[in-house]
Amino acid sequence: MLGVTKLLCETEKISEGIKSFTQSGSPRLLQFSNEKRPVIVWNVTRRCNLHCVHCYSDSFDHPYNDELTTEEGINLINDLAEFKCPVIIFSGGDPLLREDLFYLAKYAKFRGIRTALSTNGILVDDNMADKIKEAGFAYGGVSLDGIGEVNDSFRGVKGAFQKGLDGMRRCRDIGIKVGIRTTISKRTISQLPEIFDLAEKEDIPRIYISHLVYSGRGERIKKDDLSHEETRKAMDFIFDKTLEFYKRGLEKDVLTGNNDADGVYLYLKLRKEDAEKAENVYALLKKRGGNSSGISIGCIDSQGYVHPDQFWFHYSFGNIKERKFGDIWNDTSDHLMKGLKNKTKMVKGRCKACHYLDICGGNYRVRAEVIYSDVWAEDPGCYLTDEEVGISGADRKVSIGV
Repeated sequence: MLGVTKLLCETEKISEGIKSFTQSGSPRLLQFSNEKRPVIVWNVTRRCNLHCVHCYSDSFDHPYNDELTTEEGINLINDLAEFKCPVIIFSGGDPLLREDLFYLAKYAKFRGIRTALSTNGILVDDNMADKIKEAGFAYGGVSLDGIGEVNDSFRGVKGAFQKGLDGMRRCRDIGIKVGIRTTISKRTISQLPEIFDLAEKEDIPRIYISHLVYSGRGERIKKDDLSHEETRKAMDFIFDKTLEFYKRGLEKDVLTGNNDADGVYLYLKLRKEDAEKAENVYALLKKRGGNSSGISIGCIDSQGYVHPDQFWFHYSFGNIKERKFGDIWNDTSDHLMKGLKNKTKMVKGRCKACHYLDICGGNYRVRAEVIYSDVWAEDPGCYLTDEEVGISGADRKVSIGV
């Protein structure tokens, strides 16, 4: 995830953070440790009342068997607290369809874990909004992939946009920090300016823009992914709009996710405009290290299976019903887990030759696996040119097996 607002607009804080790091090794802005504990996306239920075309969990509106019981959920939270996981993102399906959601969320907060909610907002009436607030969620992200019928078509249910927006409004009005979560694709990219306009009009403090990942039903629409040129134009718009909001005094936290080329692209743009700011941003991105699947982000599905991130439902490291999460997470006898924890040594093709591998981390392995049938091949979603990343013609081939 790339904090566009922080990197583009909060230059002084970044500079102070880097200076503090060199002097004391423990700045607030650069809170990284050598042993990162993962943020956990917990898909508490697979059931969903929408049918989104890009759904990574391939969810439907019916009950699923063998989902974790309340007792097993409490045991999991205790396990995550002992492992010192800082955040649980309660997701789905739609997590609001799980009856004990608020009990679990309150218990996680009691155990010292920050909680966030990822929902489509459909079920959020006044009573539900009150329950969300009472449960102590630090943030609630509502998924809107366009305005009106564009969103409804993408999410598979007529009226989903209005219901989701109304739910977000109810949360906002009682003091819950909310944000819009949107995925860009050929079907939705025309709506990006309107998403920013909506955030301004509705006083929504956060906008999260996700690139398409070819996982679950998302694999079926990979042809709808943006071209590299379209992606560059989208990122230019996002950067420009973020700066515009900041200069106008609008407090909006803009972030992008699921394509770590974004950080490199931002750095390269800044290098042409403000060399000092660019180097500060580079230092921060390098400390972050790029893609963190299997390192500082992890996923636990509704049945207790542990995955590198939420886009890896097809691969499990083990189940928390059988082993503690920490034991599963630290077990590098699994070939994929070992590789992800040493990803920069494993990647091939353009990724291996890229001058900015240290700040991208090899990007998303799932896209590489889908397109090239090789988890360590280059990420086809990288929209940077060979010249930008310092690759010669001899390095350009996709070196499968090399």
